[in-house]
Amino acid sequence: MRALRDPLCWLAAAFLLLLWGLPHSGPLFAWWFPELVRPLYQQDDFWRLALAHLILVGSGSLLAVGVGVGSAIFATRRVGRAFRPLLETVAAAGQTIPPVAVLAIAVPVMGFGARPAVVALFLYGLLPIVQGTLAGLDSVPDSNRDIARGVGMGAWRQLWQIELALAAPVMLAGIRTSVMINIGTAAIASTVGAESLGSPIIIGLSGFNTAYVIQGGVLVALLALICDRLLARIQRQFSWQAATDCNPPA
Repeated sequence: MRALRDPLCWLAAAFLLLLWGLPHSGPLFAWWFPELVRPLYQQDDFWRLALAHLILVGSGSLLAVGVGVGSAIFATRRVGRAFRPLLETVAAAGQTIPPVAVLAIAVPVMGFGARPAVVALFLYGLLPIVQGTLAGLDSVPDSNRDIARGVGMGAWRQLWQIELALAAPVMLAGIRTSVMINIGTAAIASTVGAESLGSPIIIGLSGFNTAYVIQGGVLVALLALICDRLLARIQRQFSWQAATDCNPPA
């Protein structure tokens, strides 16, 4: 019964049902768009497009998390504080460059396919992660650091067990924003030959086929909602844990 009241379960069920049902929905779209000769997208399998979309988003987001979190940690250490303004400027510049421009630059160097799309997702998703990590580490009270040093914690142990543990909720908020941006941005990866749920959207726009755009757009929107709910749940868990660590029971 608890699962039936969970919006995440309903969203996941709707997404899976659409992946299964869309290939069989030709009569529905033919009735909805009688002027279209081919109202149902059949060039690719929707399951394969969904998997390819997740791989693109996962690859770009993992790269952004690794580089963004690592560089933000470095910028908050004593040896790297002088580089913090440069880091924030570079991350902001990556977000201001349109993904289409990144793809146009990367394709002559890397060729068509998923690789230029991953580069665009990495650059576009970097800023929220850097900002979230910096804000999270800045929010850690100095008293917690003093206590950690007082009990003999080394620098790495203090970073892992104190600073990152307390900063995790804010860091996850940045990661959550980055993933949401990348799910939408990955839809344009089809313009450079990468498979994604944006393929029906791009083909539909180029061929004035609104049915294709709706089929791809609904799947992208549902995927974004599922990931947002899942990451929000993880973020709440870390927030509860951080609050427990800051205020241990008497």
